[in-house]
Amino acid sequence: MKYKTLRSVVRFLMKIIADIEINGIEKLPEGNVIIAANHLGRLDTAVLLCILEREDLIMPVAEKYKHHPLYGAIGRAANAIWLNRFDADYSAFRQILERMKQGGLLVIAPEGTRSKTEALQEGKMGVAFLASKSGYPVLPVAVTGTEDRGILENLKHFRRSKITATAADLLHIDIPKGAGREGAMRRATDEIMCQIGALLPEKYRGVYANHPRLKELLKN
Repeated sequence: MKYKTLRSVVRFLMKIIADIEINGIEKLPEGNVIIAANHLGRLDTAVLLCILEREDLIMPVAEKYKHHPLYGAIGRAANAIWLNRFDADYSAFRQILERMKQGGLLVIAPEGTRSKTEALQEGKMGVAFLASKSGYPVLPVAVTGTEDRGILENLKHFRRSKITATAADLLHIDIPKGAGREGAMRRATDEIMCQIGALLPEKYRGVYANHPRLKELLKN
């Protein structure tokens, strides 16, 4: 199935089951960029397909979905890069960087997997690494309302789910080479996650709820 066709099908289905509110879409620039979003549920990817008009997507997808009837189809249509979430998948990272050299929009979840607590988990340093290597800016995006439990409950009662996607300001990640590189990547990762957390209701902030940077952002 072609990507445009699949995207149209996904959008049609999402209109039936959800009401999606988009905030800050004007902050998404044209050209090369990384969208870094929190990962609450299986519909997160579908929400992004409803929002994004671009077709030059670079989309890492968990390898376990490769043969899934829906997510496998989305992955193949979007020319996804299949990623092993449980190991350092250097082969996938090389593929991502090669695709980024050609230009496009990378969509990725810094947490690496869906949150079992329905709140922020610790972000992995892959996004900061890819941003520093490629020079792509990062647009943090906070998503609410896609928790699998809530979506299923609403479907059972024939209710539409209320989903929001809100963009923060664009970040430019600069990681120095040499000593201190890993610490700089951790700080950049925490910045991305705290920018997301600042746009989320309190119950979604998870492991970043008491992070000093998040508290600073919430004061502003």
